[in-house]
Amino acid sequence: MHTDDFTADHARLLAQGVQFLEEPRHESYGRVAVFQDLYGNKWDLLQLES
Repeated sequence: MHTDDFTADHARLLAQGVQFLEEPRHESYGRVAVFQDLYGNKWDLLQLES
């Protein structure tokens, strides 16, 4: 899931009870954290570096 404001969206998802499987991390392409939806599917919350 692409975002333009990683910090705000990460905080909002946490507040809504979304289960993140890792702490946010920086990669060469941007900031990312893996979370799980209600059905066990894994998603990346991703903000690309500009």
